[in-house]
Amino acid sequence: MTLALGCIADDYTGASDLANMLTRCGLRTVQTIGVPDDALALPEVDAVVVSLKSRSIAAADAVARAREADRWLRGRGAAHVLFKICSTFDSTDAGNIGPVMDALRADSGDAIVLVTPAFPGTGRTVYQGHLFVGAVPLNESPLKDHPLNPMRDSSLVRVLGRQSASRIGLVDLATVAKGDDAIRARLTELAAQGVGAAIIDSVFDPELEVIGRVALGHRLSVGASGMGLGLARGLVASSRVAAATADAMPEPVGGPVACLAGSCSQATLAQIAQAETSMPVLRLDPEKIVAGGAEVARALGWARERLGTGPLLIASSSTPDQVAALQTRHGRDAAGHAIEQAMAAISEGLVAAGVHRLVIAGGETSGAVVDRLRIPAFLVGPEIAPGVPVLRAVGWRGGDAVLALKSGNFGGPDFFNDAIRLMP
Repeated sequence: MTLALGCIADDYTGASDLANMLTRCGLRTVQTIGVPDDALALPEVDAVVVSLKSRSIAAADAVARAREADRWLRGRGAAHVLFKICSTFDSTDAGNIGPVMDALRADSGDAIVLVTPAFPGTGRTVYQGHLFVGAVPLNESPLKDHPLNPMRDSSLVRVLGRQSASRIGLVDLATVAKGDDAIRARLTELAAQGVGAAIIDSVFDPELEVIGRVALGHRLSVGASGMGLGLARGLVASSRVAAATADAMPEPVGGPVACLAGSCSQATLAQIAQAETSMPVLRLDPEKIVAGGAEVARALGWARERLGTGPLLIASSSTPDQVAALQTRHGRDAAGHAIEQAMAAISEGLVAAGVHRLVIAGGETSGAVVDRLRIPAFLVGPEIAPGVPVLRAVGWRGGDAVLALKSGNFGGPDFFNDAIRLMP
């Protein structure tokens, strides 16, 4: 297998988002969970997205995992590697975007790397280096209250500068509008000044294709799925990849289906409320989760009584105020870890009860669930919502399974039912 594109994603739902985008652009794509074991048989593909659960861990650990993934991808022929980050640039001043970027750039030998979380088609734009979520700057959006990575500054030049050892520059929209050569000239100018990374503006989707073509002239780029779109279209346009049509999902898995929600985003909270009109919903008590395992046992007992009657949803999601209060009492990391592991234990119990169709809401929750189930890789299937595909387990000892891994802010109001309808 010789890859046209290698990707390293800092969480599992972001990896699914990217894998979905690459597939839609014509690249045959597999998403792996962690760096694959050499014994794992993967189909012939154009791109591999290595999913890491590294967004909120210690920076040194994130760097080590990303470097391992990079070595694996380069060893399979990937001339360009995308470090895939969240479109809302989730990263504290301690990292992890900056430290990982610095390490991968050093390994690549690139003098300068292009960086953008922009994806105008999903409402993420960058202008004069400032990230906008819809019509408002990042620091005025709900992400300012993110429980793990609160984003209080919209200037990506400043945000990345505080966590990177590199000097950070800007390729502004006026330069982007002039096209490929103007961007390359600006990057050459910045690199001569000692700048190691450049935030690049984008407010319209076609600009992503220009950015992708320029990025392919380097060995590394950093960005969200919008950057993936640009890279994929650049590969197809240059005939380095022959555009493929996504294969249909294999035979249906069938059986009971369950949804788990751990995200505290406004979008997921609204989706849980909508789900209550069409399926049984159990809202867990986060305080009791932190206190011990009784809440997990209660959830599994509740689920077993209902699995034969249709879909169900188990939610640990809370409002930002409730999350803040829980973190104050127990510590941010301890509270988050307890809830993630509880949801993972519930998923394990559901699988033992015969559930092989799971819908998971929340990046950290998705990571904990997939890790607990030890699913090594996924084939990318139909799109449920922008950035959220149906995923078919590959090489899983548990047999056939289909999952949907949703970032907290993704999906429409009836996302859970939308997912269930597309999961065979």
